[in-house]
Amino acid sequence: MITVAEEENEMTTAESVAAADADSIGADEMSGSKPLGSDFKTVGEVRVTDPRMTCTAVNVYYGDKHAIKDVNLDIAQNEVISMIGPSGCGKSTFLRCLNRMNDTIDICRVTGEIKLDDIDVYDRKLDVVPLRAQVGMVFQKPNPFPKSIYDNIAYGPRIHGLVASRAELDEVVESSLSKAGLWDEVKDRLDQPGTGLSGGQQQRLCIARTIAVEPEVILMDEPCSALDPIATAKVEELIDELRENYTIVIVTHSMQQAARVSQRTAYFHLGNLVEVGDTTEIFTNPRHKLTEDYITGRFG
Repeated sequence: MITVAEEENEMTTAESVAAADADSIGADEMSGSKPLGSDFKTVGEVRVTDPRMTCTAVNVYYGDKHAIKDVNLDIAQNEVISMIGPSGCGKSTFLRCLNRMNDTIDICRVTGEIKLDDIDVYDRKLDVVPLRAQVGMVFQKPNPFPKSIYDNIAYGPRIHGLVASRAELDEVVESSLSKAGLWDEVKDRLDQPGTGLSGGQQQRLCIARTIAVEPEVILMDEPCSALDPIATAKVEELIDELRENYTIVIVTHSMQQAARVSQRTAYFHLGNLVEVGDTTEIFTNPRHKLTEDYITGRFG
């Protein structure tokens, strides 16, 4: 969840990732991979019967660099969808479009339409603070507030007016930490700094902080890239449990992780959404040659 107090912290994270994305746009092209034509159409079914979010003709530009090219995609309710592809393909840029984190990048321009249920995410009158509560974000590197474990979770519900008493706040803190699989590990030290937890615990704290404000969608940008295998396994197990109550969009460089945690997978290449479909089908019987080449390790 991105709140007013988090903006500066999260803005730095988003800007650094966006800068890396912008610098890498075209890197694959220079290494020999050719961009797709302007008339390219995504392989697979981009629409679903029960969408939580609907994206239509989405384009993203960093200055004169075309980072996302005419992407159409539905994100279903109570689904985990993985976005995969080589570095610089645009998957993280597209992810940040979903809760307007790209607004923090001066040179970034987004066109097209993105809807959360019936809400136009890019309506100029829309307040992005409640939007980023509804569509929360978990970044690659855990970024707990320099506050106690308790206050890391309590801050969002407080500023959004979701609780009326200390008892209600205590309940939200316990519930959120429990859902994140962290309560038993920290219940006796809630007054200690969140920054004192291990890397895996910090990431689960950030997930608990996100779900404390009752989001509809959770965005995860390579949430396990900085974690060891044991911590990664705990986060993946948590993702599977959270799917019962939330829609989850995860960007990952690990195809094994995508296969383990997601029901649908979207493959990006040089800004194009090349193919989308059932995760098992994508990994066992891809329909586009670029998808097959990436999955079989021929490039990326």
